[in-house]
Formats: sequence, C-alpha cells, structure tokens
Amino acid sequence: MSNQPTALPHWDMSVVYPGLDSPEFAADFAAAQADVAAAAALFDALGIGERAAAPLADADVAAFEQVVAALNPLLERAGTLSAYIYSFVTTDSRDTVAQARLSEYQRAAVTLSQLTTRLTAWIGALDVGALLAQSGAAREYEFLLRQAQRRARHLMSPAEEALAAELAPSGGGAWNRLYNNVASQLLVPIDFDGPPRELPISALRNLAFEASRDTRRRAYEAELAAWRRSAVPLAAAMNSIKGEVSTLARRRGWAAPLEQALFANNIDRDTLDAMLAAARESFPDFRRYLRAKARMLGVARLAWYDLFAPVGATRAWGYDEAAAFIVAQFGSYSGRMRDFAARAFRERWIDAEPRPGKRDGAFCMPLRRDESRILANYQPSFKSVSTLAHELGHGYHNTNLARHPELNRDTPMTLAETASIFCETIVRNAALAAAAPAEQAEILEGALMNSCQVVVDITSRFLFEQQVFERRPARELSVDELCAAMRDAQLATYGDALDPDALHPFMWAAKPHYYSTGNSFYNYPYMFGLLFGLGLYARYRRDPEAFKLGYDELLASTGLADAATLAGRMEIDIRSIDFWRASLGIIRADVDRFEALAGAQE
Repeated sequence: MSNQPTALPHWDMSVVYPGLDSPEFAADFAAAQADVAAAAALFDALGIGERAAAPLADADVAAFEQVVAALNPLLERAGTLSAYIYSFVTTDSRDTVAQARLSEYQRAAVTLSQLTTRLTAWIGALDVGALLAQSGAAREYEFLLRQAQRRARHLMSPAEEALAAELAPSGGGAWNRLYNNVASQLLVPIDFDGPPRELPISALRNLAFEASRDTRRRAYEAELAAWRRSAVPLAAAMNSIKGEVSTLARRRGWAAPLEQALFANNIDRDTLDAMLAAARESFPDFRRYLRAKARMLGVARLAWYDLFAPVGATRAWGYDEAAAFIVAQFGSYSGRMRDFAARAFRERWIDAEPRPGKRDGAFCMPLRRDESRILANYQPSFKSVSTLAHELGHGYHNTNLARHPELNRDTPMTLAETASIFCETIVRNAALAAAAPAEQAEILEGALMNSCQVVVDITSRFLFEQQVFERRPARELSVDELCAAMRDAQLATYGDALDPDALHPFMWAAKPHYYSTGNSFYNYPYMFGLLFGLGLYARYRRDPEAFKLGYDELLASTGLADAATLAGRMEIDIRSIDFWRASLGIIRADVDRFEALAGAQE
C-alpha cells in the first residue's frame, strides 16, 4: 500500500539564507562582488594574462600560489550563491525577484569568466614543468595546469575573449533563458472527455507513463501541438546558440564544436568512436526489447507515446517508502553511503513536487561544502524511485569531491554519471530481487526503457546535433528542417521498432540540453556514464571489498585526471570497443530476461 504523503517535499534553502530579499543574502552577494573586484585587482597587480613565454621566475611561483589561494574561496562562495538563486528560478520561472537576482549574478560572473580566461592564457606561457618542480602547492593542481596549457592554445586575443565573455549574458545566455522560460511556463490545453483543462508541459509529459493508451496518445498529440505553437522562438534560440558556438569554436582554432566538447569531457575521439560503434552494434538488441514491449502492450508496433508505457504489475511507490528503500539499499553497499542518503532526506535536500513554473526532469547541483540539492518531479512509480537513487548518486559524488579545493572539483560530464549509475543499479537490482515475477517485468522494463533512452535515443540526439552544427554555418535552419533532422535521426536509431508515422519530431524543442553555449553535445556523456557505471558495477560484484577500497577515491579524483587515466586505475580500457561491448552485454542479458517474461505473460 502506498504511503504517498499529501504534499511532496520542497527543498530547504533557508539553511543558507532566509530568502532572496534577506539582508544575509544581500551581504554575501555584495561580498562576492567585492571578492571578484579584489581578484581582478590582484590579477592586474601580478600581471596575470597573456604574455610571451619566458623562463620561470620566483615571482611566477609566488603569483600562482597567491592566485589559487584567492580563487578557491571565491569560486566556492560564487557556487553557493549561484545554486541558491537557481533553486528559485528552476522551481518557479515566474519568480521575478529570482530572475532579477540571476541577471545580477550573471553580470558578476562575466568578470569571473574573464579572470579564468586570463589565468589560462598566463599558464599557457609558463614553464609548467619547472613550476611543478618548484612548488608543492602547484603539484596539487597538476592536471589543471596541464589542461590549461592545452586550452590556452585555443584562446582568441585577450580583447576578443573579454568581449565574448561580456556579450555572453545578452547572447547565448539570453537565448538559454528564453528557452527555459518559454518551456517551463508552457501551459497546454487538453481534453480528457470532460471540461478542457490546462497542464504545465512537465505534467503533460508525465502522462507518457499512464497505463491508458488513449491518454498517452492525447497527451502526445497535445504536446506536439504545443511545441509547434512555440517553435518559432525556440528555433531562433537553437539557431542563435549553435551559431554562436560554431563561430567561437572556429575563432578559437577548434576543428569543430565536437572536438571542443571532447576536450571539455576529458576523453578523446578514439574513446567516443569505440563507444558509438559498440552502441550501433547493440541496436538490434534494443529493437528486440521494443518489439517485446509491443507484444506485452498488445500492439503491432510501438508509437512514440508507447515508449514509456507501463508494463507488468505496476505498484505505487510512495515518496516515504521510496526514501526508506533507497537508504536501506545504499546501506547494503556501505554505511557511509547509507548515512549520506539518510541525511539528504532528513535535511530536505530534495524538491520533489511537480508544479507550474517548475523545470521538468531532474538534476542534482552542489550547494556548499558537502551539501547538494536535488530537483525531481516525483510520481508514485518505481521510475521515480530510480531517478531519486540516480540523483542521490550525484550528491554522493559531490560529497566525495568536497575533500578537494574548489579548483580541483571540476568534473566533466562523462565522469559526472559515475556514481549516479552505480547507485541507481544498486537500487534497481535490489528491487528486482525482492519483486514477484509480474513486478519484475515492471522494474526490468523500467531499466531497459532508461537504457534504450541513453543508448538509442541519445545516439539520435547526437546525430541530430551533428547535423545542426554541420549545416548551421551556412544559414539558419527552419522549424521544419529541425523537425526533419530529428525525425531522420530517430529513424536511423530506432529503425523499424517504432511506427514511422508516430515519432517525435519536436524532441529538439523538448530537450533543454541543446540550449547551452557551454555544453555542446550534452548527450553522449550520458551514454558514457551509463556504460562506464555498469562496467564499474560489474567489477564491484566480482570483488566487493577490493572495489570499495578505491571507489570513493575514484569519485574524489574526477577533477584530477582524464577519463582514460581514471578508468585505468580500475583496470578499464575505455579506448577498447570490448569494454563497451561488455557493458552492453549486461543490458543484452536484461533484454533476454525481459523477452522471457514477456513470453510468459502472452
């Protein structure tokens, strides 16, 4: 029996500041602005910026140590202020005070971004080897220094970089805000054989998980119509953001935005190609899963609105029940992970209630020290249980990163999913082990649904974004062209497992990941995270105690080395297609098991 409370929790931000209009917030915001100004003055005094290469001097060593000592607390304070503001913007985009504070913060962040670029240029001219030999403080930041030297080769002139940072809030940043505001405030009229009503787009998309096919179809049709009505400004945002990214990538000497994204994610093209090749090999297995699901639903072929349809004996998972289950299963791994999850629920780190103006989906953001905050849109289903476990995994990752200075916590998207997939898998396997066969079908199908999204659908999104970046330098793409490119990408990945007349050509509008100037190709890292996490989980099952000795240290080190180096510590070769095939083999075994369950229920 579900113990769903009458009201799902909202996250508690009062432990940071009483409110956005409080004297405490205003004082810290002013202090952060003063810190930024002081850092700029320090950079000027020390001559931090582009310069000619020269032998390392003692003054350079002292300058680096001073800069690091100033930046770490500044970045930590700025991160807390940013997360605090976003906690209001993402839960109510109509909050005009929060939007105003965000705009003010972004103005201050421009200077901080300019300082970061100046530091990169300065490091690019240093003899880093000599610096590492002379400074113990520098050795703590060896990976940062090596990466900065590489990044420095892709900088424009100081004046151009300063201008790009200054224009960002009113360029790509403004288009990003427009997208988020339009999408989060979208109210969609829908009629379910009663008085017409309007639903937020997030609530409408949640109807994709309803048991009634007619409900799912109506919601799908209403969603497509809603995106069509909003398509012109969203297409403008897409074209503007991708155009800006392409222009800046070219001016900075990157061969393409993908090359820049690979560098930012600390992987190389060999790794990406190996993973994508293994993914393409697995598409027939995912199509077997989709056909088995169609048989369970009693349809000849799935439509897009069937992808998330429930199968098996669905049961309601109340929020409190989900919390207790997650805490218990995290405890099966370690007491430290259990205590972390219990603290997150107890201290109300999670905002779980869907509501108008709130962003769709789920995410986790670091807040301060070892604290995080998690946004979810909880429904009483195992999928939401799994999502909570996933996001809490991100929080556990943040807790491990907190042992290092802020400058050493910068984790690429590829490695950001390491703990989330691991924690999600722990909870899913525990639920499977305890479930009756009919419930196993629901849990297993939920896992396969997610894997299909992360391997098949993510590939379609990658192909779409490649197309947009290849075509955008010549001209803007129309709404119809964006829809056609998305449909082609879905046909190339889902193949004949989906009804070609019932795809989702507006997925480019539904996914916020496309609308960022700083995170191009915000898709393949999810696949990397899933398959890398499954590979790690397989190693844990083979030798739990040996695995535990190195896992938390791996999580703490994701800002200290590239992905191949960190994977090598766990005896994983991510440039080998065999590693990715082995992880996909775990999913293939789930498909086999699901087909058997589907056959037993026919």
